[in-house]
Amino acid sequence: MKLETKNLLTGDEISNKEFLELIDFSIKLKEESKMGKGKPLLENKTLAMLFEKPSTRTRVSFETGMLQLGGHTINLSLNDMQHSRGESVEDTAKTLSGYVDAIMARVYEHDFIEKLAKHATVPVINGLSNSFHPCQTLADMMTIKEQFGVFKDIKIAWVGDGNNVCNSLIFGCSKTQTKISIATPKGFEPDPEVVKKASKNTTVDLTTDPKSAVKDANVVMTDTFMSIHTSDSKQTEKFLPSFQVDQSLMIKAKKDAIFMHCLPAKRDQEVTSEVIDGEQSAVWIQAENRLHTQKALLISLLGI
Repeated sequence: MKLETKNLLTGDEISNKEFLELIDFSIKLKEESKMGKGKPLLENKTLAMLFEKPSTRTRVSFETGMLQLGGHTINLSLNDMQHSRGESVEDTAKTLSGYVDAIMARVYEHDFIEKLAKHATVPVINGLSNSFHPCQTLADMMTIKEQFGVFKDIKIAWVGDGNNVCNSLIFGCSKTQTKISIATPKGFEPDPEVVKKASKNTTVDLTTDPKSAVKDANVVMTDTFMSIHTSDSKQTEKFLPSFQVDQSLMIKAKKDAIFMHCLPAKRDQEVTSEVIDGEQSAVWIQAENRLHTQKALLISLLGI
């Protein structure tokens, strides 16, 4: 398949139809990989990976994905590039476009990603910014489709900070018409513009009560409490106990509910070890699915 968009910056660039097709394509690639039937569809293609922030899953999934598809990657730290000595994002984008077939960047400011995409002539993928994490959302929705077979009548409960992962997840729910109930402390809500836009296609409920959000949920999700809303760790520590996902909270969800976390997890802070290691946990499947959705995304953006 080929996506109409050249870039993936927030997750909203992909149409509803394309999003669903991309999820199904990811599942197909996973099945082919398990059977040893993968094809080198990106032979002689090069992906530049720019890192300003640390990475485990993003780096390994993209690097492994390109290798399995017959291509290769160039791992670049922004601190080791001329950008650290004053070269503009615009010039960096134009230069890299002459060498590689696609660029993935994992950075702090979303503005960096937007400038990179504006001036690059090759596809640009947001591997994470402070505002959005669309690659994670693709893996999340793939995991839900695998576990439940459908998106219709599925309810996701998000508990904790309305952060970058939450913002892109809301767009993912909009694309699949999956209901989402978001429980955050006051002042830690997701981007209101994202909520407003997504609400046109699905139900997005905001609350400050985790128990209310989790009631009748099929999926319970959380993330670390390292908030983009504040740099005051003491402020976030205040709401840690009441927003922790533990077994007593999971019981409020449906009996067949699954627990998801984009990782890395701070055990016994936002989630207890009992939950993340429990029978309802799908986090390791979710983590593996980053590989398969990255492959589907790369193939689709490059129009192979």
